[in-house]
Amino acid sequence: MKTKKIFLSEKEMPTQWYNIQADMPGEMLPPLHPATKQPLGPDDLAPLFPMELIKQEVSKERYIDIPEEVQDIYKIWRPSPLVRAYNFEKLLDAPVKIYYKNESVSPAGSHKPNTAVPQAYYNYKEGVKKLTTETGAGQWGSALSFAAEYFGIELQVFMVKVSFLQKPYRQFMMNTWGAKVVPSPSTLTESGRKILDEDPDSPGSLGIAISEAVEMAAKDENTKYSLGSVLNHVLMHQTIIGEEALRQFEKTDDYPDIVIGCFGGGSNFAGISFPFLRKKITENKNTRVIAVEPESCPKLTRGKFQYDFGDTVGLTPLLAMYTLGHQFVPPKIHAGGLRYHGAGPIISELLKDKLIEASAVHQLESFDAGVKFARSEGIIPAPETTHAIAQVVREAKKAKEEGVQKTIVFNFSGHGLVDLAAYDQYLSGKLHDYSISQEEIEKSINSSKVL
Repeated sequence: MKTKKIFLSEKEMPTQWYNIQADMPGEMLPPLHPATKQPLGPDDLAPLFPMELIKQEVSKERYIDIPEEVQDIYKIWRPSPLVRAYNFEKLLDAPVKIYYKNESVSPAGSHKPNTAVPQAYYNYKEGVKKLTTETGAGQWGSALSFAAEYFGIELQVFMVKVSFLQKPYRQFMMNTWGAKVVPSPSTLTESGRKILDEDPDSPGSLGIAISEAVEMAAKDENTKYSLGSVLNHVLMHQTIIGEEALRQFEKTDDYPDIVIGCFGGGSNFAGISFPFLRKKITENKNTRVIAVEPESCPKLTRGKFQYDFGDTVGLTPLLAMYTLGHQFVPPKIHAGGLRYHGAGPIISELLKDKLIEASAVHQLESFDAGVKFARSEGIIPAPETTHAIAQVVREAKKAKEEGVQKTIVFNFSGHGLVDLAAYDQYLSGKLHDYSISQEEIEKSINSSKVL
């Protein structure tokens, strides 16, 4: 099995995160207070986040220094390898060079610790003793469990019920690192009890789990809330992925024509793409950047750009974003990390300004691509990651049809070793696609209007 890995030394690991807000041509709309509908100030976020993260959230500085304590923990798995996928290229038989940034080498098996570690660190520095959070498929919950335990912080995780049932080993990972995990909606919060009263069989959603985690944090002055995607500071922490990739491409004769990441709220997509977008914006690099979402949760491809809540109940700030409506509950696909109704504000603005593209793939197409990748490259991808791989397959077919050589890089955001039940269902023919009608989408958006 032929392979080529491009490594960086510890000394070459980036020591700064990249803040794309410094270079964006479009002016973003401000987040609004959920009650007053007025622009938020730092004090409005203080009950939920430590001040250093609030500063990063609103910062327009191009680069933010990574604390040495965070760098030391990053070095457990960073820099991560950039891998040339020769065998996948051979299988696809197209004029493409395919690279992937392997984020599955982290302790949690995904890209999520890139922001979990600094978030836990900044909370620790402010003396926070307890955190709450939500998680979909469990990658974020396990990453924050690892980071919180490292800094001696208690953690309560609300895991989306359908994923809690589909992926018990994610729960076991979180428990092993000391976190408490409950399926959401739960009876621990008013938000959860309200949802269960309305629908006792609710499969849950990231929006519902966020409502529960935010409510618990807001009611306890000794507890803060931590989010794994969507917000600006979270996306910025992930840019160490793309910053490393840029340095690794300098060791090759290549530069990507296409950058691809799967898309839920935006964290892994931002991580791989924002540094390349900097080159596109400031140096006129002609690179296509594609966010790939599920057909069953198509906020970028079929949603509407408007102010909406980041959670289901309406406790979070109002964000200007592409959304399917905060009350939208996606179908029970196995890519639980992509089952979110809205897109991060920065991603939404970039799409609105046509600096990025969006694509949607069905569940069966994504698993077909994931199996092809596993059989050619040897690594089993997470269901979320298979969406990015499916887009790689599409781009390879297009390059073959056009007879044009292309270099593609995608973010291998996580492995699927605790998602094997999903592969079992796919291989035994028990998985199927879900179709969302335009009528359903418009009904959800209209019923969720907040302004």
